Amino acid sequence: MESRATFTLPAALQLEGFGIRLREWSDDDVADLAALYDDPEIDRWTPVPSPFDVEAARVYLAAARRKRTEGLSVQLVITTDGLRPLGEVLLFRSAADERDVELAYGVGAPYRGRGLASNAVRLVAEYAARHIGARRTVLCIEEGNAASEAVARATGFVLTGDEPVLRTAKGREVVLRTWRWGRSES
Repeated sequence: MESRATFTLPAALQLEGFGIRLREWSDDDVADLAALYDDPEIDRWTPVPSPFDVEAARVYLAAARRKRTEGLSVQLVITTDGLRPLGEVLLFRSAADERDVELAYGVGAPYRGRGLASNAVRLVAEYAARHIGARRTVLCIEEGNAASEAVARATGFVLTGDEPVLRTAKGREVVLRTWRWGRSES
């Protein structure tokens, strides 16, 4: 069995700033999660299954909880009020280099263009810099994902010269470029 680097997180993680509140998923969020992630853009740019229905949401949350318990990742709901899910931001050890932490995110179609992804990424990057102790905080973005590249630039990430990260998602090889948070060390 392969070993994976873990990190210590508080029992419950909630972050607030930049006009948003981040909290962990609850069972009450299943229907909202299904509505957010059953979307062509989420399907196009993420490994999330499609179609994404209530059963897929339950499986997704069970996996998120398992990874959280194992210290592998935390997945936070993006809200403006602490209640209604508008999207998600993830924090996990990078598979490309376990000295790094990686962020990923998705915002529901009705809520895009409001700066939610940028604010969530900025908030979690700052948290990671203060509390995780990773070498770098990175985003791995598929070339051509202009919206994610805009989020990276808006939040102080810069494109690195790292070799592309290759991942298989939904039966196809995905080539990702690494962006590092500008306040991180190279």
